[in-house]
Amino acid sequence: MEALLPIIIQIVTGIIGGQAVGAAIKQAAMGQLPKIISGALGGVGGAAILGSLLGGAVDPAAAGGLASSLNLENIVGGAGGGAILTGIVGAVMNAMKK
Repeated sequence: MEALLPIIIQIVTGIIGGQAVGAAIKQAAMGQLPKIISGALGGVGGAAILGSLLGGAVDPAAAGGLASSLNLENIVGGAGGGAILTGIVGAVMNAMKK
């Protein structure tokens, strides 16, 4: 379960970031399913990229469980990655409609 918890946090924060971008950008009219999928995939990818850029540093005081999963890479990387990928998917879908 400890290995799965960071991925769940990345997916949830990615979906939140994707929904925020979907609501903010009205011209990228997308359904809920593309926003959820792109947000979840972007959340996991964004957290992985941010984690590799930061060197995967985790606070040693928070050795395991929920505390080690709630870190910068998972939350900020997940939300940012979900928002970015959802924006890209929305722009591509908008361009394909024209």
